[in-house]
Amino acid sequence: MIALTLQEIAALTGGTLHPDDPATAAVVVDGPVVTSSREVARGGLFVARVGETTDGHRFVGAARAAGAVAALTGHVVEELPCVVVDDVQTAFGRIARGVLARATGLQTVAITGSSGKTSTKDLLAQVLATAGPTVAPVDSLNGEIGVPLTVCRITPDTRFLVTEMGARGIGHLAYLTTIAPPDVAIVLNVGTAHVGEFGSRANIALAKGELVEALAPGGLAVLNADDPAVAAMASRTSARVVTVGVDRSADVRATGVLLDSLGRASFTLNGFGRTLPVGLTVSGAHQVGNALAVVAAAVGCGLAPEDAIRALAGAGAVSRWRMEVHERDDGVTVVNDAYNANPDSMRAALLALRSIADAATPARRTWAVLGTMLELGAESVTAHRDVGRLTADLRVDRVVAVGDGARDIAVAADPAAVTWVPDVDAAYGLLGEELADGDVVLLKSSRDAGLRWLGDRLVGLEVPL
Repeated sequence: MIALTLQEIAALTGGTLHPDDPATAAVVVDGPVVTSSREVARGGLFVARVGETTDGHRFVGAARAAGAVAALTGHVVEELPCVVVDDVQTAFGRIARGVLARATGLQTVAITGSSGKTSTKDLLAQVLATAGPTVAPVDSLNGEIGVPLTVCRITPDTRFLVTEMGARGIGHLAYLTTIAPPDVAIVLNVGTAHVGEFGSRANIALAKGELVEALAPGGLAVLNADDPAVAAMASRTSARVVTVGVDRSADVRATGVLLDSLGRASFTLNGFGRTLPVGLTVSGAHQVGNALAVVAAAVGCGLAPEDAIRALAGAGAVSRWRMEVHERDDGVTVVNDAYNANPDSMRAALLALRSIADAATPARRTWAVLGTMLELGAESVTAHRDVGRLTADLRVDRVVAVGDGARDIAVAADPAAVTWVPDVDAAYGLLGEELADGDVVLLKSSRDAGLRWLGDRLVGLEVPL
């Protein structure tokens, strides 16, 4: 972190010091800023956030024992010097903005989209790290707490900051960009994730476009030419626009896309006045668009296209349960993509399953183990049945629908191929009995459905009790 005194933190947040004396004002926070007492390190600031299930104020003592020098609180505590504020979450965002304002020579890239944000963030962070110190979110920290946590990790040496920004309503991204104003903004897609909260896809597009509206005229918007709702956002920014995709209109375009036996893409990048070969180590045809966005953003940050593509060739999956491909000793390939799910990412994952299977001669037997997609509101039944129909259209050999939320997948899938089971234990038993050498099995669901842990069990990884 870029060091701040408690006096400076109080000024940034409009908070009051306790104790209110010169010694408290002079306390220097130069360690990590965290919301969990388990992550505290020496010199850090503990943000006593009140969550849905616990009150961070209860852990101020534990934070002190772990080395925290101060706390951000909603009321006076005696265990640590503190800055007391009316709203801890809002104040945390102001601290992050103050930290960012003190950075020099830093370029900030923000990524949004209905799907693919975390995978793209991971790839971009690895590419930019070849050119200078880079800070990016851990896992998918992309909201009012996650963005400040990421920003507060920058140091005076940080050259690139990558932020992932998720939206759950109109105005959400506009707020996040006040914490971390982007120099480069990437919009990947507008799908139907969280449509139950937004009400319509048009509202999702309205919210996602707030990211490019936050760009200054000297900034760069990287937009997906293959998604008309994203391409239309060019009219909502005064910044320079670069479009990416397979569409002929794209400024940076992929042609000749091929997938290998693990679903990894190779293609030709046409852009920047050049034609360059690209090879990826991550699986799924949908990664092509992510990769194009990464290269365009990296070039916007000053990298040469050849250097960005070279770094991309060595960049792999970082965050767990996103198209993780495991090859078991018995010849079964397990694709664990069960961190999250919406209709768009379900389709991408099922297409990846089909491509992996078809890359072999003869084609390998396919299994789709599918769970519920959350936060779809009134669209939920239709969306789940569309997934079931898609498994039939793609000729998935075996479909295992897991849990009550996946019943509508089972209803619409090929009756000869589908089996509904009540829970992950039943699915594990079925797979244990019937998976055979050469099979490819995809696990896909929203996180709370638990299929990510089922995928870990299938490859012998330890899972929580």
